[in-house]
Amino acid sequence: MKTSAEGAGANEEVGLHFAVLRMRFHGRGGQGVKTAARIAGTAAFLKGYTAQDSPIYGAERRGAPVVAFCRLGRGPILERGLIAHPDLLMVADASLLTDPAARVLDGMMADTVVFINSASPPEVLKHEYALSNRVTTLDLTGRTLAQLGKGSAFSAPLGAVASRLAGLGPEHVKEAVVRELLGLGLADSIVSQNLVLAKECFDSVEPLPVRSVSPGRPAAHTLWSPSYDPPARGTARIAARANAFLRKTGDWRVFRPDLDLDKCNGCTLCFVYCPEGAIKLTDKDRPIIDYDHCKGCGLCIEECPTHALTSVREGEKVKR
Repeated sequence: MKTSAEGAGANEEVGLHFAVLRMRFHGRGGQGVKTAARIAGTAAFLKGYTAQDSPIYGAERRGAPVVAFCRLGRGPILERGLIAHPDLLMVADASLLTDPAARVLDGMMADTVVFINSASPPEVLKHEYALSNRVTTLDLTGRTLAQLGKGSAFSAPLGAVASRLAGLGPEHVKEAVVRELLGLGLADSIVSQNLVLAKECFDSVEPLPVRSVSPGRPAAHTLWSPSYDPPARGTARIAARANAFLRKTGDWRVFRPDLDLDKCNGCTLCFVYCPEGAIKLTDKDRPIIDYDHCKGCGLCIEECPTHALTSVREGEKVKR
């Protein structure tokens, strides 16, 4: 947790009025959600607020749904753990909104501000996902792809947008980005590129007033006393048939491999290197991609000697 004794007048410049402001970040493994929450927390700490951030990794796999939390306060933050009712909801991947396991929209309040990483206008997404909240959007993936040459990790712009919506200043965001990215061991040149990207996104996002009306002190709860269960009840057992194939992990994908059979020479290297077994072979040794379970790791693209496999952003159509 980050703490500061300067919080008394910290919100005068930005005009925020809250005891504790609660941010919840939803994204996929590898997108930088944890670091984005840290950037927002560090920027607030540098401003003089008390800040707290923590992640939940879930499956700890690239592309798997992950969530991170960040709380900002003018004094001691007496809460811990997950944020059930966010004041600011940051969605790094719009496809998570339709994933019931991700539970992105759980606990939203009437005043919750929602940011969605998307090129679509806010009104389109509000209609598509039946959102009654205040929604703002920006295509972080596209901007990151244009600036860095890859669009998989965008912690700096996501953290900058969250800081912007929370009312923090650009100078604190800049220092926070430098601190957190250098702390990850990134080269100075990469940090510089991320600073340019963070400033661009900070300046581009439509600001919305974020205010927390929930109390800063959590409500008291009755303690639960666990009872003893016999050893047989807690023993690991398999009581049903294998069902992993029912979980369509293709939903984790941001970029997908696209196969041009005219360029394929049938070497089967993609089949051999696929870590998920998501590439099958026909009776003529031609690959078929199981998009329900392909997570978009890109190994097949790297190993294809004829460049028959290329990376395509989800939602885009391929022109041949």
